Amino acid sequence: MNFHIITLFPKLVEPYLTESIVARACRTGKIRVSVHDLKKYGGTRYRIDDRPYGGGPGMVIRAEPVLRAVAMAKRRAPKARVVVLSPGGKEFTNKIAERWAKQGASLILIAGRYEGIDARVKKILKAEEISIGNYTVTGGELPALIILDAVTRRLPGVLGDDQSIEERRVASHEVYTRPEVITVKKRNYRVPKVLLSGHHKKIDTYRAR
Repeated sequence: MNFHIITLFPKLVEPYLTESIVARACRTGKIRVSVHDLKKYGGTRYRIDDRPYGGGPGMVIRAEPVLRAVAMAKRRAPKARVVVLSPGGKEFTNKIAERWAKQGASLILIAGRYEGIDARVKKILKAEEISIGNYTVTGGELPALIILDAVTRRLPGVLGDDQSIEERRVASHEVYTRPEVITVKKRNYRVPKVLLSGHHKKIDTYRAR
């Protein structure tokens, strides 16, 4: 599966691609990630951003550089799904991640900045607007990486035999490891007895609470 991330700050994205599950998926060919530096698509005549029509604070990312970057990404992935990361978009969920992984279509993730991206981009590209939650972060790079990670781990073979166990963790509560007892300020904090019982049915029931 191919991912294209369009951003003003590639160096915020690239280190994440070198570690853990995403890095392994890249090495094994399960995914391919291309990071597009939006500054390279500004051209010689145009700025990347400009003041908003109607007034107001901050700057807005211009449409033209974004459209050029998407056009470049679509040369490699003509049928890619285009996603604009925005706090006002539809909330990203496990169900969306599962559906996109199952479909396997390439994703073009556009990371916004400042006051956002010219609204015509979404209309011209018929892009989906996606949010990672009801809060605001500095830019769309973190949301893009969250989507990349969530979709990647659901691709066949990425997590191997542990996939079902890993995904059940989303619904699980507390987890424990050694030592069995931790003492802090003369108070003992113990692992629940059921987890030490070896009774798998009772353990499953406990974890499903």
